[in-house]
Amino acid sequence: MHIGVLANENSWYLADLTRAAAEVGHRVTRVSFTELTASATNDDVSFRSGETDLAALDAVVVRTMSVGSLEQVVFRMDVLARLEAAGVTVLNPPKAIECAVDKYLTTARLRAAGLPVPETFVCENSEAALAAFESLGGDVVVKPLFGAEGRGICRVSDPDLAFRTFRTLERTQSVLYLQRFVDHEGADVRVLVLDGEVLGGMRRSNALDFRTNVSRQAKTASHEPTDTERDFALRAAGATGSRFAGVDLLYDRAGGCHVVEVNAVPGWQAFARTTGIDVAVRVLRSLESKV
Repeated sequence: MHIGVLANENSWYLADLTRAAAEVGHRVTRVSFTELTASATNDDVSFRSGETDLAALDAVVVRTMSVGSLEQVVFRMDVLARLEAAGVTVLNPPKAIECAVDKYLTTARLRAAGLPVPETFVCENSEAALAAFESLGGDVVVKPLFGAEGRGICRVSDPDLAFRTFRTLERTQSVLYLQRFVDHEGADVRVLVLDGEVLGGMRRSNALDFRTNVSRQAKTASHEPTDTERDFALRAAGATGSRFAGVDLLYDRAGGCHVVEVNAVPGWQAFARTTGIDVAVRVLRSLESKV
């Protein structure tokens, strides 16, 4: 197989997939969102990234989403969708990526699937957000609608700080996404799902920050998912349409489990190091079965 990997030039995941591809007899080429071009004429429809003809690839793996305007992001998703329609296997499918990068849409789908999620309120103005702040107990987590690795997430429990935070977000024309703070013991569980199968689990703990992301210096330990965790993770991946997903589960102090995140471009560097699972090879084997 010839696989295009949408990744930054110095990406660890690009290097890991290149290593795994050499081991199993495939070829990897890095492609870039910022170099995407598409043409449509009476004679031809083509998609390229630099010198690479994307339609000639067997598969494309999305490992990053470069910062861009709304128009740029829509164009990138359109190209991925047209590639998929042309018979190129895309991991994850474009519709899954569109869902998972949108925290509101993800939360809404998880709730519609009957999965437990923290109480959530989303709006565009500070007055509505302040009212929701009170109804959510005066202790909330404010998240950017689009974001990863815990960036831009803050906990707000002071009314005056809530007022200033919500007003600032309103003035920058941001969507205000609020969730009731789940009081927890400083740890969560990441479950990695691929093609309807649970690959494994990892426990992440952070004594210094309520955010348990590895990028926030959380410590990791291998974790065998329980039956409930497996069920929640598989249902969450299905709700977003993700073939490959990192599902984050958070337990409150009463033992209740909440689905707090579905990542459709999941990192596996810490996961592979912690569990010993060669995720890159598993991803390539998955692509083989679909191409």
